[in-house]
Amino acid sequence: MPLQAVEPRRLYRQIADQLAQLIASGEFPAGSRLPAERELAVSLGVSRTSVREAIISLEMSGLVEVRVGTGIFVTPRPETTTTRANRDAGPGPFELLAARKLVEGEVAALAASVASAGDADALRRSVDHMAAHVDDFAARESEDRDFHLRLAKATGNSSLELVVEGLWDQRAELWGRLQQHFHTTELAEQTLRDHAAIADAVAARNPEAARAAMHRHLARVAREFQRGVDERQQPIRNRRAPPGTPVRARNRKAVRP
Repeated sequence: MPLQAVEPRRLYRQIADQLAQLIASGEFPAGSRLPAERELAVSLGVSRTSVREAIISLEMSGLVEVRVGTGIFVTPRPETTTTRANRDAGPGPFELLAARKLVEGEVAALAASVASAGDADALRRSVDHMAAHVDDFAARESEDRDFHLRLAKATGNSSLELVVEGLWDQRAELWGRLQQHFHTTELAEQTLRDHAAIADAVAARNPEAARAAMHRHLARVAREFQRGVDERQQPIRNRRAPPGTPVRARNRKAVRP
């Protein structure tokens, strides 16, 4: 297979670009199935997480379709590589989550050390606003961003505010479409509980608890995204269904991570 090992920088975008070029050249014609994620990872000399991010990018841009229990197929009329790149200019979602965990964990700890009573109240109000919009994706996203920026503001360090704001601005279209693809009301409610735990730790002036709560929150989001992608590529017979679910219903049920 004409694949080349990629350099360890912006891996998912290099992988996506290479696959897009192979699709454009006819190496993978419309309707054909791409190699499995594990095979691609071995051929490219990268991790499965990087391949996973690349496939998500290609799928969100319309170049490929992930068919549950069957594989990854090239779409009949894929978009051009240029169009895909313009729509997806940010870092990979898992790469960004790792950066946010590192930075925002320390931001939460510092905020818990220096935040005023007014800052703590503002965080709690932000959680309340998010709870009021738990079923509204766009409004919830806005409140989510507001919470993290308020947390950074509570540190009293304007440079940290800019860093956190920059991390959120890097999410690009791929991130937003990925969230809409995988998020459910259940996950939104868990995010609400995560934010409440962070706000409580700040109000209690407990840096260790605030850092740990932020780490748990972002690690959970990363796990849910990975689980969502994995479940979309698993054969239906290997998936778990709630006890007592009839076999026919299990096979018919769409997977919504």
